[in-house]
Amino acid sequence: MTPMRYLGIDFGSKRVGLALSDEDGRLAFPYTVLKNDKTLLSEVERICKEQKVKGLILGESKDFNGKPNPIAQEIAEFKKRIEQATRTQVEYEPEFLTSVQAARWQGKVEKLDASAAAIILQSYLDRKN
Repeated sequence: MTPMRYLGIDFGSKRVGLALSDEDGRLAFPYTVLKNDKTLLSEVERICKEQKVKGLILGESKDFNGKPNPIAQEIAEFKKRIEQATRTQVEYEPEFLTSVQAARWQGKVEKLDASAAAIILQSYLDRKN
């Protein structure tokens, strides 16, 4: 199996959590939290280049009934922009209460979004491997 590093993304209207996998694409680790502002796209692109990311995993947000929630449209637009910027296909991974799970898991608010991204990414890696 070819080594492959993944970037997990927990997209939020104010903050975006990022997680990286190990080089073998088996374990996810919280990486950083970025502000959701005009520099977001270039920052994610820079991290992808620096970390030699080959796969992007984006949390797919739905409500309790499995329907897209209010932020789903923003996530879809971000997906298109990041695919163009990195020339890498983005895969969705369902996310459900990952921030609640991350809060229990970590407890530190400033890293909460990165921990949620790690949960999203680990879910994807577990299914894939």
